[in-house]
Amino acid sequence: MIESDLDLTLFYAPTPNGWKVTICLEEMDLPYQVAPFKLGVEPPDGFLVASPNGKIPALVDRRGLGGSVQTVFESAAILLYLAEKTGQFVDPDPVGRYSVLQWLIWQAAGLGPMGGQHGHFLLYAAEKVPYAIRRYGDEVRRLYAVLDAQLARTGAFVAGENYSIADMACFPWIMTHKAQGLTLDDYPALKAWFALVRARPAVQRGLSAGGGVEAMRSRPHLTDSRVRS
Repeated sequence: MIESDLDLTLFYAPTPNGWKVTICLEEMDLPYQVAPFKLGVEPPDGFLVASPNGKIPALVDRRGLGGSVQTVFESAAILLYLAEKTGQFVDPDPVGRYSVLQWLIWQAAGLGPMGGQHGHFLLYAAEKVPYAIRRYGDEVRRLYAVLDAQLARTGAFVAGENYSIADMACFPWIMTHKAQGLTLDDYPALKAWFALVRARPAVQRGLSAGGGVEAMRSRPHLTDSRVRS
């Protein structure tokens, strides 16, 4: 573990799941340190304690909700933890809260995994499998359409009129649309939302952490079962 006076340490690599958390930390104006490492290599000290599943990101809070050290893994859980810790970017009203939570879980269960699989088979797989590319590509396009329709309904942000952790969760997975051969011109409400979120200064700072987008694009494809995003 990197030693620091800061309470929050983030085990991190510049990937969509990593960006979710750096964007959130920047939006909340929370001081934090990054414990960076390359995907596919042996994990640093303390990582597997914070992330038993061996995937980034993982957060260590030396002043957790109960006043003691708290570790949190899974990016959606980290966003919710930080929202509840700070009282920011999640509606305290139960109706609004569950609107945020359902879209947060939608991203973690659908948009992220399907986008990841599509990207793998389209861009990285040693063997091109047309069925897999078509199957995951069709599902990603369907999920884009779902999000586009939701944004058209709200006329603002993913869960309603207020920017929330649901937006922070979804945005990084739309960042990969060009690499995945998709155009936001097919999804006008999604395109407008993407530009709005992309322009936020805290989002730009979050994306620049750990070398930013270029660091993600230059990383090699992983072929082993060590640390992954």
